[in-house]
Amino acid sequence: MRYLERFDDGTLVRWAFVGVLIGSATVLGMDLRELVDRNGGLWPEQSPLQRTVTVLPPVVETGDEGNGRTDPRRNITTEEELLRQPLAFSLQPGGVLQVTGSIEPGAARRLGEELEARGEYVATVSLNSPGGSLDDAIAMARTIRERELSTRVDDGAVCASSCPLMLAGGVTRHIGEEAAIGVHQFYAAAGTRLEPEQAMADAQTTTARISRHLDEMGVDPALWLHALVTPPRALYYLSREEMLAYGLATEPQKLALN
Repeated sequence: MRYLERFDDGTLVRWAFVGVLIGSATVLGMDLRELVDRNGGLWPEQSPLQRTVTVLPPVVETGDEGNGRTDPRRNITTEEELLRQPLAFSLQPGGVLQVTGSIEPGAARRLGEELEARGEYVATVSLNSPGGSLDDAIAMARTIRERELSTRVDDGAVCASSCPLMLAGGVTRHIGEEAAIGVHQFYAAAGTRLEPEQAMADAQTTTARISRHLDEMGVDPALWLHALVTPPRALYYLSREEMLAYGLATEPQKLALN
């Protein structure tokens, strides 16, 4: 106390204020470090294959709506706000890893860490996602295939945009009768500026990459023709017959849920 009495009240208040600032900066620094680690950098590079997620866009007009094609969005039971969130992982009984949300840049790394932490307990990856980063979707599919896991989309769930590329990674792929599977054109992330010639070259390269990926996963690359003719703000929802014909669904029988 005698030591503190040597200083006036103004000095003590200033020191206390400095202490609060240092403490706040420390907490913010820890939060920033976690954010940087999760996103792969303070300002991660934006890949031309990344896209802004549009949750449950309208069904594209195909001209055959009167021939048994219906709008599967009516079966989706997940709240859109939950689908907009970054991918979340939840371990369910029976070795099922539930993956819900949008595929943000860095999601592939997080999935790898999740599977590494779970050891050999995970046997199936259950998807419920409106899509997101193409790069990460393809990388996650490869991780799933390397680990010889199955994939599935349950009744009431959605797998759209880049998500079907991840779904293709399963050694077996079950799709519920009331699940929604949709594809559309990929496009560059907002703010990405490309010359027309470069954009054309990138589009052709990416299309070839997707086709090669589907073929390696045992899915008919012709499936992606529906994506190429569907605007980014709409979705082409695959019918049960199409999913089976293209090999995206490998188990036509209804899966008994755990």
